[in-house]
Amino acid sequence: MTPTMTWLQAIVLGAVQGLTEFLPISSSAHLRIISEIWFGDDAGASFTAVTQLGTELAVLLFFAKDIWRIILAWFAGLRDQTKRGLDYRIGWYVILATIPIGVLGFVFKDQIRTAGRNLWLVAIMLILFSFVFLAAEYVGKRDRPLEKITRRDAIVMGVAQCLALIPGVSRSGATASAGLFVGLEREAAFRFSFLIAIPAVLASGLFSLKDVFEPAGEGLAATGPQIVVATLVAFILGYVSIAWLLKFVAHHSMVWFATYRVALGLLVIVLLQLGVIAA
Repeated sequence: MTPTMTWLQAIVLGAVQGLTEFLPISSSAHLRIISEIWFGDDAGASFTAVTQLGTELAVLLFFAKDIWRIILAWFAGLRDQTKRGLDYRIGWYVILATIPIGVLGFVFKDQIRTAGRNLWLVAIMLILFSFVFLAAEYVGKRDRPLEKITRRDAIVMGVAQCLALIPGVSRSGATASAGLFVGLEREAAFRFSFLIAIPAVLASGLFSLKDVFEPAGEGLAATGPQIVVATLVAFILGYVSIAWLLKFVAHHSMVWFATYRVALGLLVIVLLQLGVIAA
């Protein structure tokens, strides 16, 4: 019988989702780790996907003017070639960048909900991809604003987004690192990272909605009110974290996040080795 989620778990995990979704430290890894350490169980991939709807709502609200302008420009450009400016191109770039994760997410959905939740894998990915972040900071020229983004950049970042299917990698970390590798400014890389996450996360959350009450694979069964509250908490804290992150990355490198990830990954490995938590 599937264990039932408590109200404390729902609120705590919603808060974790909101605080970590946009930081390059992997929200799915934090949900998995905190679930195991604090509650001795796994919240489940479906719960993670559904609460991400709250954080994506925060993105929609935070970037509402930009998103609406891009949508209008995209439709206008379809009708009139003379109106195909930057926003029209970004609209197509978001679509292109979404295709890879849409395909792979559907193909590997069962593995994501089961084997992909293993804490050994999570800890290793936290550590390994920290060095990817450091390499991106070292190699990337960071001399191109969002206005100079190209189709190639969008495809590279879209392929990188697929890595977010592995807990411990981080969607924003993988896509922003890819943006740095191709020469985008750090803030531009993160802004486009947020935009291309919207279709993928909304689709994933809606697709997983039916499973969160009766999890497929590992996971806690949550009630409707618990899901609503957890998603609301994720929305509020997610909005705050977006504003903070964009200000932070304008003046600080990803080294800070890489250091934290390595420390967290090592801590999880030690706890696993000592038998304090189960994989």
